[in-house]
Amino acid sequence: MVKLRRAALAAALLVLAAGPAMAYPDRPIRLILGFPPGGSADLMARAIQPIVEKRLGQPLVIESKAGAGGVIAADVAAKATPDGHMIALVGAGALSINVSLNEKMPYDPLQDLAPVTLLAAIPFVLIAPASSPAKSVADIVALARAKPDGFSIGHGGNGTAMHLSAQLFNQMAGVTTTLVPYRGSTPVASDVLAGHVQLGVSDITSAIALIRAGQIKALGVSTSLRTTSLPQVATISESGLPGYESIGWFGIVAAAGTPPEIVAKLNQAIVAALDDPGVKERLIAVGVEPAPMTPEKFGAFIRGEIAKWSDVIAKSGPKAN
Repeated sequence: MVKLRRAALAAALLVLAAGPAMAYPDRPIRLILGFPPGGSADLMARAIQPIVEKRLGQPLVIESKAGAGGVIAADVAAKATPDGHMIALVGAGALSINVSLNEKMPYDPLQDLAPVTLLAAIPFVLIAPASSPAKSVADIVALARAKPDGFSIGHGGNGTAMHLSAQLFNQMAGVTTTLVPYRGSTPVASDVLAGHVQLGVSDITSAIALIRAGQIKALGVSTSLRTTSLPQVATISESGLPGYESIGWFGIVAAAGTPPEIVAKLNQAIVAALDDPGVKERLIAVGVEPAPMTPEKFGAFIRGEIAKWSDVIAKSGPKAN
């Protein structure tokens, strides 16, 4: 009997010594999206959801808190209890661009958030209504120069990579189009379809169905090379604006102070989902390129992105509204 008690006590002490990761997760995990339903962030979350749930043994509850280029969602994660039960899926805007765009941020992405993994890199596409007379980026540049302030470009929200992609377009083309912020890419594509804006910078995921159906025009993709999902669409660089290149990305973060073993467990589950052939095929089909990283590499990536966008913003001068 004494031996049994000692064995039970030793087991209990081992559990306590192992820390919170031994029991993690002990309830559903909330994944906060920085963008509205229907866009690429939502698609990625739902693509990885079943495998992450199986690996962690708990439901992954997806919640959208769109707005401010993902800052709202990142702030929720930054202020969460650092136990890995609330994480956020956000992008370049919330984790790198807004550091230079905003004079005051509700959180410091390097101090208040724990990087879990990069999810994916996503090309953008410059879109126009099907009725637009433009057939190329060169046509758009010529029309915009002939009619100053006569063009508007919708983008996915102030502080997003799509915002700076639109700014970069204006800067390199030497035009003064009006930039119109939306809460994510999906409403951008919808308003381009309706003709409420003359142009849009959207992630491919949100616009690909309308492009393939011929309901809107794709004038160019933002990457240096054509994409596998829209191989017939020229790059913006080859369509009339040589040297243009911009790309978006998404990643998962938790609250700073989350134990490293919990971050590692989250990373392993998400990376396993991104490495799944079925998930890969589903994402690549809509223009999303999976790009998992270790937490350490993702942290270094974020620091590099902050430096890069800081330089771009200093030269072009955009500010978030």
